[in-house]
Amino acid sequence: MTVTTERSVEEFTASPRQLFIDGQWVDAASGRTFETPDPSTGDTLAHIAEGDTEDIERAVRAARRAFDDGPWGRLTASDRGRIIWKIGDLILEHADELAQLESLDNGKPFAVARAADVPLAADLFHYMAGWATKIEGNTINISVPYMPGANFHSYTLREPVGVVGQIIPWNFPLLMAAWKLGPALAAGNTVILKPAEQTPLTAVRLAGLMAEAGIPDGVVNVVTGFGETAGAALAAHPQVDKIAFTGSTEVGKLIVHAAAGNLKKVTLELGGKSPNIVFEDASPEAVAGAANAIFFNHGQCCVAGSRLFVQQNRFDEVVAGVVEIAKSIKLGPGMEEGTQMGPLVSDEQLRRVTGYLDSGRDDGATALTGGTRYGDKGYFVEPTVLTNTTPDMKVVREEIFGPVVVAAPFQSLDDIAAAANDSEYGLGAGIWTQDISKAHALAKKLRAGTVWINCYNVFDASLPFGGYKQSGWGREMGHEALEAYTEVKAVTAQL
Repeated sequence: MTVTTERSVEEFTASPRQLFIDGQWVDAASGRTFETPDPSTGDTLAHIAEGDTEDIERAVRAARRAFDDGPWGRLTASDRGRIIWKIGDLILEHADELAQLESLDNGKPFAVARAADVPLAADLFHYMAGWATKIEGNTINISVPYMPGANFHSYTLREPVGVVGQIIPWNFPLLMAAWKLGPALAAGNTVILKPAEQTPLTAVRLAGLMAEAGIPDGVVNVVTGFGETAGAALAAHPQVDKIAFTGSTEVGKLIVHAAAGNLKKVTLELGGKSPNIVFEDASPEAVAGAANAIFFNHGQCCVAGSRLFVQQNRFDEVVAGVVEIAKSIKLGPGMEEGTQMGPLVSDEQLRRVTGYLDSGRDDGATALTGGTRYGDKGYFVEPTVLTNTTPDMKVVREEIFGPVVVAAPFQSLDDIAAAANDSEYGLGAGIWTQDISKAHALAKKLRAGTVWINCYNVFDASLPFGGYKQSGWGREMGHEALEAYTEVKAVTAQL
């Protein structure tokens, strides 16, 4: 494995980073750049090309040519799979570099990025590489009542959708790029990727690795810029056949409206307010599991277990244990050794989370620990446990996207199913019990796309991920993701 020195990361961030369009590194058409900050200090980390409508236009033209006339569509499925596999290999070869960039840009601890984000991104490309040769149609024996005696040969083809726009969030920048790019490329599409303006660095570096892997010009284009300009132009572009978005439910609704012009296909992985349910017979590991469910990645997870329900007999004990863990978490810069929780991603996010903390306090919630900003430099928030909440409070109903959990007791299985489902979201849920029959019975009742039993935050490239209700449309990962990137064509020949 290649070990990249810290010096090479410094060199990467020292020069303004360009757009990647049609296999070339280019400046934004306007010539403008924007700053991406180090969230641990607020200081400028790097300057990034500020793509906008004209740059999206250039990228879409490149992707359209690459799809309609380029070599990508003429490659065999095996050749396409080998290129995608090579991308995964290169991610692993540059694991230290990518983890450093992710830590600096997002704020997450380097150790977490190195152990989770980078290997999972590589694994996704390796997994999808195998699917390139397994996208198949079916033969169908049809009966046509109004043509007695006629004989037909009917079959289906699965074909790529075409030009795909992909907009990814800032909480797992490299991994979300992989989740989007892997299935799109396995199916034979071409892509314009718009990373979050807060965290563009690993997407830009990934573009270089993909070119090194042999992706033909125009097949993957990376346009950095802001959501209201570059993102909006991509979602509305009439030559884009599909848009895939991960982010807030509010912005997801704007994406749907923008996509209506040409009725492009849309998949959305949106917000969550996930219930994490601890029964009285749960093992002691449930305490650490409840803490991990909310404090992993600083709570900046769409699937974070931000509503903790504990059966009455165990409520005080479990909540006290989560509080103890919260108090023990070491906050610091992501690149500082020993850091367990880094800063939030931006000043905007800091203001959002502290605003919710103020709202909870004003509404009468009790902070057993945390409840405030940490320090006066960077975007740090203390891990927070809130009790004495009511179901109508904003901190209970709305997605905070920070290290804040609301804890409430419950009495019985019948009570908890209704309370857990009392949300406009339906992304994830956790169940902790040693009664496996009870666990599966409750799992069936929960309106959520993922249910974890005696674990939380377990992801794999083969597991479909997505939500019910206002948590989105469609699924990421697994073979289900390929359905979102293919069209089905029925062919019938009379014999």
